[in-house]
Amino acid sequence: MTVATTRPLAPAPAGRSRDFWGSAARLVKRLAPQRRMSIAVITLGIAGTGIGVVVPRILGHATDLLFNGVIGRQLPAGMTKAQAVAAARARGDGAFADLLSGMNVVPGRGVDFGAVARTLVLALGLYLVASLLIWSQARLLNLTVQRTMVALRSDVEDKVHRLPLSYFDGRQRGELLSRVTNDIDNVQSSVSMTISQLLTSILTVVTVLAMMVSISPLLALITLVTVPVSLLATRAIARRSQRLFVAQWTSTGRLNAHIEETYSGFTVVKTFGHAAAAREQFRRFNDDVYHASFGAQFFSGLVGPATTFIGNLGYVAVAVVGGVQVATGQITLGSIQAFIQYVRQFNAPLSQVAGMYNTLQSGVASAERVFDLLDEPEEPPDSETALPRAGGRVEFQHVNFSYRPGIPVIRDLSLVAEPGSTVAIVGPTGAGKTTMVNLLMRFYDVDSGRILIDGVDIATMSRQSLRSRIGMVLQDAWLFDGTIAENIAYGRPGATEDEVVEAATASHVDRFVHTLPAGYQTRVSGGGANLSAGEKQLITIARAFLARPQLLILDEATSSVDTRTEALVQRATRELRRDRTSFIIAHRLSTIRDADRIVVVEAGRIVEQGDHAELLARRGAYYAMTQA
Repeated sequence: MTVATTRPLAPAPAGRSRDFWGSAARLVKRLAPQRRMSIAVITLGIAGTGIGVVVPRILGHATDLLFNGVIGRQLPAGMTKAQAVAAARARGDGAFADLLSGMNVVPGRGVDFGAVARTLVLALGLYLVASLLIWSQARLLNLTVQRTMVALRSDVEDKVHRLPLSYFDGRQRGELLSRVTNDIDNVQSSVSMTISQLLTSILTVVTVLAMMVSISPLLALITLVTVPVSLLATRAIARRSQRLFVAQWTSTGRLNAHIEETYSGFTVVKTFGHAAAAREQFRRFNDDVYHASFGAQFFSGLVGPATTFIGNLGYVAVAVVGGVQVATGQITLGSIQAFIQYVRQFNAPLSQVAGMYNTLQSGVASAERVFDLLDEPEEPPDSETALPRAGGRVEFQHVNFSYRPGIPVIRDLSLVAEPGSTVAIVGPTGAGKTTMVNLLMRFYDVDSGRILIDGVDIATMSRQSLRSRIGMVLQDAWLFDGTIAENIAYGRPGATEDEVVEAATASHVDRFVHTLPAGYQTRVSGGGANLSAGEKQLITIARAFLARPQLLILDEATSSVDTRTEALVQRATRELRRDRTSFIIAHRLSTIRDADRIVVVEAGRIVEQGDHAELLARRGAYYAMTQA
């Protein structure tokens, strides 16, 4: 129930992330309610990663046991290591002497296969324990993320119900649905993937670095030199891809909005021959998504190869310098083997972090759109005052209102509806008829003036209390997927089956329900696609009967009903209006002849009012409408 021509659409979201790190930090804070589980995740990660990092050092020890045994067996038994080194130097084999000096070798002793076996079993056991810990961490992390996303969805749902109607008037439904569904789903998948990898990667880098320093500070320094180079490359690429990820999800929202709009009005699109134009519009939006997605994936895809190449340069340098250190006896062969494994473990997290940065960027871009929704201004705080049960006298006192500053829609409008009377509001499109109803329902608050119900300003009332006393039958009958009985019971939750049937009988719904195989249990699908327009309208009237409202609003209630059903609708609404203050908005003047007062509105002002006979006698605006 809107006046679309007078309301501005919200500007399209910008294509650039306004605050990447701020949005990322806000997303992490959403995990705070799960702090105990988060601490458990971190603890399991530290334990699993720490154990996994120790294993290469143990395997290096096994290599030393094998190598020492092979070399020791070739040396004469009975001599010491120092004597063997001296003998090698004496015969001019300085390289072998340097190698031998760095080994823990016993001349004449071969490989201790028992010690090697025990070392390998220990390594295997530690790998198994580490795997179990990491698996437990992953399961617990998934549970943490799932609970966080459930809370986020609940917050978004609660927020949507606290937003003013103007927010929805200014945006396409498909774009809003994209934020509530696609963006939150993308946040969930991104958080699940990145937090696990990021946590494991940070722990791995720290523990591996400590092990590398313990083996060789020089080799550790060589490895560290590649880190800032990788970070600079990642940052340069990320700046470009982040903007494209925001554009990707913005374009996706526009595409969804177009699809929702086209599919919901598919009959109209085909009837007026706009199928080709709709396809062309779809193609343009689809191309926007393609170009933004391609660019984002292209640039983010450069991160992995770039960091891998830089890491390989460091790997080559470590292999060369490490080989020299082994040859000169500064470290053992097992130590350099362990160090090379550590280099791989060190570079792998850096590559993973760089590679998942595109996922993180995409998730943060979606999170930013969700947070924008959560940060939208809400309806002003509601009063606790309830609307008293009284006669139902409604009075507009010098009401002024505009959707946009400087463009008034209602101008100094004053009107009184006595208890139990029927007031019909007529006028051209855009005159402000529906806006008057929006103001009465407090979907919007007046700019100036007052609206009183039984002498009480509705601005001082609870919106829930106010709206619970008003029944509405709209031009577009809204039904949800459920049974006919459930759709009628929507008017008053908790109503009994007998009360539902009574309301259906009063609104003549029973006339067509009895022809259906399942009766009141017939399911309404696709918003009522299996029912005629008249049948849907009668169900909404039954819903209003069941609500037992104090005030009634009929907005174009018979404009989309066939002639045969119109008589039933008019009889039902006539019964519904009995003893209730009612407002009827209609262009079909034949439906309002029996109204107690007819108000003619033009450009937001009341130009004349009276009953049908009085207005015809005046030969004014109303008379002109009857002659049109």
